[in-house]
Amino acid sequence: MENFSVMITLFIIVILGYMLAKLRYMSVDFCRQLSAIVVDVTCPLLILSSVMGDTMPDRRLILPLLGVGVLTYVILTVVAYLVPRALTQKASDHGIIGFALMFANVGFIGYPIVASIFGHAAVFYAALLNMANTFFIFTVGVDLIKGHDSSGQKHRFDFKVLFSPGLLAAYAAVVIVALKLHVSPLIARPVTMVGNITVPASLMVIGATMASLPLRDMLGNRLVYAVTALRLGAVPIVLYFLFRLMGVNALVNDINTVVIAMPVASFGTMFCMKYGRDVTLMTELTFLSTVASIFTIPLITLIFH
Repeated sequence: MENFSVMITLFIIVILGYMLAKLRYMSVDFCRQLSAIVVDVTCPLLILSSVMGDTMPDRRLILPLLGVGVLTYVILTVVAYLVPRALTQKASDHGIIGFALMFANVGFIGYPIVASIFGHAAVFYAALLNMANTFFIFTVGVDLIKGHDSSGQKHRFDFKVLFSPGLLAAYAAVVIVALKLHVSPLIARPVTMVGNITVPASLMVIGATMASLPLRDMLGNRLVYAVTALRLGAVPIVLYFLFRLMGVNALVNDINTVVIAMPVASFGTMFCMKYGRDVTLMTELTFLSTVASIFTIPLITLIFH
């Protein structure tokens, strides 16, 4: 019940963003700029602030978290290339469906929800799990979206993504925890205050973005509903019980499950636009999974709470 109330609280903030957009307080350009601030400034500071409190995260969990993160995306890579073929015979949709099944919106939605459910310090754990997500999304994810393009050019992994603000903050947080460094309150307080902007800002942007989408076109078809059910339900539940059987630390498994249970990553739409793919299916999957996650995430967390 507590997790459901948390999601209702977050949903209300999404609705606020929707209303502000309809009232023209949040324009498309404003949302784009605010999104950049969240991704490049407030979210990295949220990660850093998670290791600047009175209670330091357990450094013994660093390696298990990194290992579980990598193993998770190795398993999801297999899912992404095999499952879509069982859902539709339309080959051009296989990569988009595979991307939707494999990648969740961890950085933009996952961190705020993890913080709300598990506490502020858990953001550090989610950031470690997200390191694997970032590497795979720019390698396997791009390959899934590009599919068989006419240029025949292979995508080259851009190592610059490993030095994005979010990952740099995660690296710094690992050092702080591993070395048990104490951060002065003069630094910790402003970092925490700005980092706390992430939750309401990201949720309002999601609501504002929904306000610009034609609802009738976003309801999708049977395929969209089937993929959404797999993304929000079957995939996280199967991974949860698989890692439980493997003896993975309970807290690590719980956080990983919530992270995987997030809606489709917004990078999917950006990649479709960049590589000239039709964005309709990806947009429908992103929209429907985001709305449905408001109800599925509390249900998922009931498994282990």
